[in-house]
Amino acid sequence: MNPNTAQLLFFGVIILVVIGLMFRNGRKRQRDAASMTSGLKPGAEIMTASGIYGTITAIDEAENKITLQTGPTSELTVHRQAISRIVTPVTDDGTQLNGAPVVLDDAAADPEFGERVERGDPTAEEATRRSGGTASKAAGE
Repeated sequence: MNPNTAQLLFFGVIILVVIGLMFRNGRKRQRDAASMTSGLKPGAEIMTASGIYGTITAIDEAENKITLQTGPTSELTVHRQAISRIVTPVTDDGTQLNGAPVVLDDAAADPEFGERVERGDPTAEEATRRSGGTASKAAGE
């Protein structure tokens, strides 16, 4: 086989792989957009592209507008494309799937810097690991 033909064949295969990956990525985006569109229902908590959180109160299909309740007395009207993700989806019967508040970090349970934490009796393995010696040596301390 001619070296020029081998190079041409190699580049052709590379181009076909890149085109295949582009189509795959496009289909994935379409699937994600369709699932998000089906999840936009009144009662769902969402986040807009600008980072505003709110609960959907009304959807205007004709003009692609969504009314969000962002506070006790405040409402916003945004375009449907401004919704970036659904934080708390709503099931078909209208109940929220995750009614409890979302806790991103359990920082309340962590001690402050420099604060001592009282622990119960360590097991033999923990005592060995902490003392660097044998379990009997740790138990004798």
